[in-house]
Amino acid sequence: MTVDVARVRGQVPALGDGWVHLDAPAGMQVPEQVATAVSSALRAPVAPPGGVFPASQRGGAIVDAARRAVADLVGAEPKGVVLGPSVPALLERLADVLSTTWALGDEVVVSRLDDRANVAPWARAAGRAGGAVRTAEVDIETCELPSWQYDDLLGARTRVVTVTAACSHLGTRTEIAAIARKVHALPAPASGIEPLMVVDASAAAPYLPLDMETMGADVIVLSAAAWGGPAVGALVFRTPELLDRLPAVSFDGAARGPERLEVGDVSYALLAGLVASVDHLADLDDRASGSRRDRILTSMSSLRSHHDELTEYLVSELRFVPGVTVLGEPARRIPTVAFLVAGRTAQEVAERVADQGVCVLIDPGDQGALEVIGGAEIGGVVKVGLAHYTSRADVDALVGALARS
Repeated sequence: MTVDVARVRGQVPALGDGWVHLDAPAGMQVPEQVATAVSSALRAPVAPPGGVFPASQRGGAIVDAARRAVADLVGAEPKGVVLGPSVPALLERLADVLSTTWALGDEVVVSRLDDRANVAPWARAAGRAGGAVRTAEVDIETCELPSWQYDDLLGARTRVVTVTAACSHLGTRTEIAAIARKVHALPAPASGIEPLMVVDASAAAPYLPLDMETMGADVIVLSAAAWGGPAVGALVFRTPELLDRLPAVSFDGAARGPERLEVGDVSYALLAGLVASVDHLADLDDRASGSRRDRILTSMSSLRSHHDELTEYLVSELRFVPGVTVLGEPARRIPTVAFLVAGRTAQEVAERVADQGVCVLIDPGDQGALEVIGGAEIGGVVKVGLAHYTSRADVDALVGALARS
């Protein structure tokens, strides 16, 4: 099965602006069905769940549908899905809650491939608890994250290991399952919460079929905007019962399950858009059939094949452009590519290709793996990412714009 890119493009109104959008790492353009779902929910009477009147029942149905949609996306249970406004907010909340169970000297392990959103909250939480932060490094040549180093990073005081499923700066995919096995082999503490594997799948979810059990993740964090959904985030717990063992942040003292980590900060209209965005993913391959979970797995597998081929073409063509250096050679990647152009800053390159109707991103190069390789010192890095609607013609437009600039 394959993804009909022309059909997908027809479902995204924003592509009518005439620009070539290769800025997917900043969030994909919104499909029509997502925009319609949000606007329809805004027009309907909706109230917080718990009441007996129709508007309240509608609110409850939207929340339940959003939990089911996210659960279908990653192969989890709806009662383990926590909804929130964004990935940074949810990670900050999770780190705060977990740190209350830590003792002096406990450790968290972060990764150099991760965004600040999945590093800073854990570092602050460890600091408040009197703990320590250990960092997994990248291979400078390939920009991969070797899993063997976790043998030395993990220990009896490890409480959380947090890592990205795919790097939003370089496209590198990490060996999540291999790292998770090492985490789950750690001894459980005498009291408190067992060591947890927290995976930021924000960059990976738009491109890969995800399964919590196979990955070995205890908690997954997602951003719907990454795949063309609204500005909504989610935390997914593989073991929903863990939620009732964590300190609650909800204002409702009787809150149970995912509601214990929610503070009523997501609009019902955006949650309706979240459901529509997952349905859009499920139907990317119009020949997919079965349950929504089945259709997601089929569509994302088809999409992965399409993107693997298109990414190989993109990287190959970029390397033929004089002065262009592609950063990293990971064996497994998502369709995000970072590169340099000799003699020009990232800002200058972005301006020149924008003059020819192509959208690319400017990465300051001051965090994670890009900081290690000196991205900030050379004027930043140009970053591009493919979306569900990206065609070979879009890649050709970028390569042509670079060659002419």
